[in-house]
Amino acid sequence: MDTLNALKKEAFKGQTENLKIWGGALTASFLVYYFFSSGDFSFLLTYSSFMRCFGLLLLNYRMWGQKSASGISVKTLQLYALVFAFRLLSIMRHQGYLPYDKSGDWFYHFVEFVSFAAAGTAIYGIFGPLIASYDEKFDSFGFPTAHNIPNEFGAVAIALPCLLVACIFHPSLNREFFSDTCWTVSMYVEAFAMFPQLWMFIKQASAIETLTGHTVFALAFARVFELIFWAGSFSELKGFSGYLVLLSQLIHLAIMADFFYYYAISVTQGLPMELPTTNSLV
Repeated sequence: MDTLNALKKEAFKGQTENLKIWGGALTASFLVYYFFSSGDFSFLLTYSSFMRCFGLLLLNYRMWGQKSASGISVKTLQLYALVFAFRLLSIMRHQGYLPYDKSGDWFYHFVEFVSFAAAGTAIYGIFGPLIASYDEKFDSFGFPTAHNIPNEFGAVAIALPCLLVACIFHPSLNREFFSDTCWTVSMYVEAFAMFPQLWMFIKQASAIETLTGHTVFALAFARVFELIFWAGSFSELKGFSGYLVLLSQLIHLAIMADFFYYYAISVTQGLPMELPTTNSLV
């Protein structure tokens, strides 16, 4: 009986914490919409960016608050840093991929920059002050060890193919090869950026820390809003490259499908989240 009561108490505490986190995120979302949006459909693009930023700020809060990088894949963070860097190289020079409403005047750029800084800060923490808590042996997605490539460069296994494909297949809303390619690289890399983190979760075969789970969900679920926007604006993308952009977002959501399922169970029950130790994707 005492054990059952303890479990119920822990579950209630977990649900309360979840409500606080997502209640705060929802409140912030309404404030962002009220102050920075014109109410246009394209605000979905800004909101997607806002969700990613929220996830990375939450991750930094967890890392620096607990002084721990346990359970966090530096390769996923490296890939997201590339996503924001390439996107900023595009949107800071041209307007082809910006939201149509007033959030595209400066707020969208600002959120992307904060996200880039948050990813960089987390990477610094893992390779710097928090390196003792980093689970490098589980963060093993990437090149086989036989290639003698340092483990921390494993993200190149995802980033390089995406760069090559983007150079060949990219939309042309900015009408400039460099700018259009940079934006497309960000879309393709983000489609696979969560692979190293999921790989690490499964390799560890242990409960996922709550704030880390919220971070991964926020980063992944942001693609839902982005997909809705670009599906509704597909006439702008045009042609085979446009289909690849949409496909990259669908691939991302397909990769995250199992995670979404177990995350929903965890949040509704207020219990620690666990993924199966085997998975068809990894």
